[in-house]
Amino acid sequence: MSNKMAYTILPRKSCMLKSVIRLAKVFTLLVFLILFPSLSLGQSEPQYDEVTVYLKVQGIGGADVPALIKGDVAYLSISDVFSLIKIKNTPSARLDSLSGFFINPQDEYLIDRAKNQITFQSKKIPLKPDELILTETNLYMKATLFGDVFGLNCLFNMRELSVLLTTKLELPLIREMKMEQMRNNLKRLKGDVKTDTTIGRKYPLFKFGMADWTLSSTQQQGAVPNTQLNLALGSVVAGGEMNVGLNYYGDNKLDLNRQTYLWRYVNNDLSALRQVSVGKIGAQTISTINGSLIGIQVTNTPTIYRRSFGTYTLSNVTEPGWLVELYVNNVLVDYTKADASGFYKFEVPLVYGISVLTVRMYGPWGEVRTRVENANIPFNFLPPGELEYSVNAGVVEDMPHTQLYRTNVNYGVSKRMTIGGGYEYYSTPSGINSLPFINSSVMLLNDLLLSGEYTSGVMKKSSLSYRLPSNLQLDFNYTDYEKGQKAILNAPLRENGFSLAVPVQAKKFSLYSRLSFSQMFYSDYTLANSEFLISGNLNGVSTNITTSMMSPDLKNITASSNFSLSFGLPGHFTVMPSALYDYNRKELITLHCDVQKPLWGNGYFNITYERNMLTKVSSINIGLRYDFSSMQTGLATRISKNANSFSQSARGSFYYDSKTHYLGTSNISTVGRGGFAFLAYLDLNGNGKRDKNEPKISGLNVRVNGGRVIRDAKDSTIRVIDLTPYTSYLVELDKNNFENISWQIKNKTMTVYADANQIKTIEIPIEVMAEAAGTVNLKSKSGTRGLGRIYVDFYRNGKTLVAKTLTESDGYFSYMGLAPGKYEARMDSSQLVKIKMTATPNFKAFTVKESKDGDYVEGLDFTLQSTVKDSTMEVKPAVEPKQVPEKVI
Repeated sequence: MSNKMAYTILPRKSCMLKSVIRLAKVFTLLVFLILFPSLSLGQSEPQYDEVTVYLKVQGIGGADVPALIKGDVAYLSISDVFSLIKIKNTPSARLDSLSGFFINPQDEYLIDRAKNQITFQSKKIPLKPDELILTETNLYMKATLFGDVFGLNCLFNMRELSVLLTTKLELPLIREMKMEQMRNNLKRLKGDVKTDTTIGRKYPLFKFGMADWTLSSTQQQGAVPNTQLNLALGSVVAGGEMNVGLNYYGDNKLDLNRQTYLWRYVNNDLSALRQVSVGKIGAQTISTINGSLIGIQVTNTPTIYRRSFGTYTLSNVTEPGWLVELYVNNVLVDYTKADASGFYKFEVPLVYGISVLTVRMYGPWGEVRTRVENANIPFNFLPPGELEYSVNAGVVEDMPHTQLYRTNVNYGVSKRMTIGGGYEYYSTPSGINSLPFINSSVMLLNDLLLSGEYTSGVMKKSSLSYRLPSNLQLDFNYTDYEKGQKAILNAPLRENGFSLAVPVQAKKFSLYSRLSFSQMFYSDYTLANSEFLISGNLNGVSTNITTSMMSPDLKNITASSNFSLSFGLPGHFTVMPSALYDYNRKELITLHCDVQKPLWGNGYFNITYERNMLTKVSSINIGLRYDFSSMQTGLATRISKNANSFSQSARGSFYYDSKTHYLGTSNISTVGRGGFAFLAYLDLNGNGKRDKNEPKISGLNVRVNGGRVIRDAKDSTIRVIDLTPYTSYLVELDKNNFENISWQIKNKTMTVYADANQIKTIEIPIEVMAEAAGTVNLKSKSGTRGLGRIYVDFYRNGKTLVAKTLTESDGYFSYMGLAPGKYEARMDSSQLVKIKMTATPNFKAFTVKESKDGDYVEGLDFTLQSTVKDSTMEVKPAVEPKQVPEKVI
């Protein structure tokens, strides 16, 4: 018997039968122990029962795995558990040992029954004699050892014969599911996914949906306490999203300039006008403006991701160890973790049209930061013959006598060339900028891109990017500013630069190095900057060395290097030390060390030490955070010379489902996001609409390629929040948990568009299907017998063919899947002609009645006779029909 099994990740309670079987096993085991206790005590070897338990992996699903039960202790099949969560494992020939690596290839393990020990991460862990059990077909380990050794906490429930597996590690299965989600995103965005139905957007006149709040207070030694309150409100007004941000600072009066507001209408189906924005708009301008632009923006650029033609390296810096997600036109395309110094990079897919790159960064203490990177990619391509435009008009905040107008148009000349141009007008009391401009992007080779831009009276700009097959990338840029131009403040006369990036990927380590150099030429001096960065990961240790040099001339060069590490210690500690060294002073400038550790439940603790070697001042920061389901809370204190402080913070959000009158809470931001509420009901009459007498039901399972699923404990409604608006999501519906096999879902896959600041209610009609059964018999001189492989057709109202099925070898047939209504059952006429037979009767009429439990129709019996006279031969189908599954046409 092979110890390798194929698994299907299923939700819990996949069927009533499995639960009954498990309860029967438990009952039998208890009766045996009560009636025959002497048998269990009289054996010299430890006794155990070999059963199957349901292993639930939190947040993923589960499957049945072999287990041994001894008393109230469970032993799990190691190979089956590891195979389920995608951990490499290789059993020995005698099955008395198991080897492989745990998540990372360098973390090898060996579970040895002969030596009764586990070797993991070069450490030998001795085991007690009863912690490993070897049978003829499998090697089992005590359930608690999975958590003690590998961090896979297994909680055994004897009553249900189930095991709940929880862990804080990113298992290969979870990583694989995330990658699959991103692949599905890319397929969906390219139009490769076909679904049964599509639910489009809704444009209500008014609807309130989301709210975010943040409250923080800091008390510092020798200073006035500072309190901040931020409230963001998300709603729908006149069919467009309306986001308002109210910000209050305790040490100042309410400042209108610190408040935000934006109304945006989006319809990607309108090719002439897809977006209209009114309020504080974010417009790219040539002129330097000091303040937010208040006005209107109209464009036909869609908000969705479009097919790509290459990649471009995007890199930046955030906090060390933060999780960073990359969104291209509001669609998640990649994610990574910042290294020991906070450095991260992405291979950005270059898409046709203007790409809005958004980076969302998540800190270990609940911090969420958003950065728009749309200015970092100089290349803009459009499909041949496609035109895009953008028009902006407004005034600068706090400058009522200013005017800014900007129009930009781009056109795809060919697959490899796009040209564009426009006009910008900016007036202030001190002057006027009238700036016509043109630009172009050209693909010289598949991996060689060139872009150029010319603004009359201001500048000439060009960029060149070349990527080699080895992924080595070269970038050059050059900008020449017109002497005396006043549009761009503090600009040099000329600037140029280049960068060289070399990635290296191997089995046990990864390395990324980049050398960049830039020069800015002013009238009386030249400023040069260079940076050499090395970021790598070896055996779980993240390393970053960044050396920077700045020089106003060759005789005065300042240089420094920042050294950073990040590594884990036993007990789930993460240590991140760093040091800044100044080559001019030939001494260390700062020393920094951060230690983090997850605590009970959703608690997190960190302590940071920092020492400034120049001022001889040290500081210690101690922080504690706990994440509730409705909010994130934190306490922090800073101890330093004459600058001690204490701070408290809390943040959370609300979302409101107006149709079901449900007010929910979340510990992450919801404003500007979307959500779904799935409600399953019995469609008794099969009309696809919910009538007053049709009740809600439970048991529906929903899978969405994005967002967070929240199940209502008091209701059968399933809600999915944190969805990107104006984006379509793939929704898969699963009926395996319904209490009645007659309950069927017509559309099992759906494409649903998320609406900003709305919880979109989606009612799922569950059709109550009937079963029709009967027999087909062959009548001949030798008697009557059942005839197999004969098609039976079902017609609704005697006209429309809705289903067909095949008879079994004894002539019996049954079909489950008929909605309420009138039907006729007939023999397949084309098959009867081929096998030269007639049917009696010609058809059987029947009616499927409306019923919560589903109707059952029987007695649909037919008799076939050969049309060949005086035939004494046993008649068989002349043409063997192709075996097909039962299906609805």
